[in-house]
Amino acid sequence: MLLLCPISCELAVVFFLYFLLSLTDMRFRFCGDLDCPDWVLAEISTLAKISSVKMKLLCAQVLKDLLGEDIDYDKVAKLTADAKFESGDIKASVAVLSFILSSAAKHDVDSESLSSELQQLGLPKEHTTGLCKSYEDKHTALQDKLRETSLRLGRLDSVSWRVDYILSSSELREVNEPMIQLKLQTQSAESGSTDTTVVSVSADKFRVLLSELKQAQTMMNALQ
Repeated sequence: MLLLCPISCELAVVFFLYFLLSLTDMRFRFCGDLDCPDWVLAEISTLAKISSVKMKLLCAQVLKDLLGEDIDYDKVAKLTADAKFESGDIKASVAVLSFILSSAAKHDVDSESLSSELQQLGLPKEHTTGLCKSYEDKHTALQDKLRETSLRLGRLDSVSWRVDYILSSSELREVNEPMIQLKLQTQSAESGSTDTTVVSVSADKFRVLLSELKQAQTMMNALQ
């Protein structure tokens, strides 16, 4: 006969802390073979409070957001209503799911490995099953989206300039030196909107700027 001995609350806390400490020495593929962030560990227990069915539906909403669609926060609130999540719990759940799904796709982790690692972190098996099924269905789409949004820089549309000869100013009676005005039009990589930036520099600073730009161009040409 198997006898189960009750343990004190203090001993249970010790076991739990020992479990958390053991996780800090582990490496996880979905974290890029690094330790799992502490905040992710803390929110795993929050995810476990909702049912596995609602977990899968919540993952579907988070995946919509990651793929550039609008997330339905009213629906998210309804999915977490039974667990009596407060506003902070809802935001934390969305954030941790977003991290898990995007990071797993970034590091090209297969669904079986992701399921195993999440269970090691304490997420129930039925919850990991729903999460990983959603992840597997959108794995390719997620990676394509990450490629589109990674390392994207704004584009320089046009540059115009003019030289003004400053005779005097409100601060100095006599200046007598040229000022170069540069007008830069750039296009945002994400929104596509156009921004205009106007910069005025002295002749000496412009010479330094021009020299450094030429050096940068030489270095970039050498990399091609």
